[in-house]
Amino acid sequence: MTLNLEDEYGLLPGLDSEKTARMVAEQVLEDEECPYEAQVNLLLTSDEEIHQMNLQYREVDRPTDVLSFPQVEYEVPADFSWAEAHPADCFDPDSGELLLGDIVISMDKVREQAEKYNHSVRREFAFLVAHSMLHLLGYDHMNEEAAADMELRQEAALQKLCITRDGEADS
Repeated sequence: MTLNLEDEYGLLPGLDSEKTARMVAEQVLEDEECPYEAQVNLLLTSDEEIHQMNLQYREVDRPTDVLSFPQVEYEVPADFSWAEAHPADCFDPDSGELLLGDIVISMDKVREQAEKYNHSVRREFAFLVAHSMLHLLGYDHMNEEAAADMELRQEAALQKLCITRDGEADS
């Protein structure tokens, strides 16, 4: 997997954002049985910057914790048949990797929500990466059933990596 990370925010103490993002993204891809090597772009930014993006792309005039911009269209989540039918739109011509899309995370929100939910910055960051990866694979939370399904998938990935609310592995 290729993770193209751009950090506009700067380091947060106790967080190896690249290592954590890569671990979580790879776990989600494994859990969802992605048959391809994949590529994801990840931008770490501030509330101010994500607020502007949220306004521009979603017409929502406030900051948010994470934005997801999928490259692949899905009729059914994690059904890669659309990508297979549209290879020029979905695969990097040089590497052959599936271009999943872009993730934007507000690191201000990571810190704020970690404190609010009484868990580590790493746990909150990993949760947002898992959440967004599922969006890049076609999952959404527009109704209760879909939201519950997405929640189970997020938690399963984080449990396998021992990144839990109660405690975390240092891997």
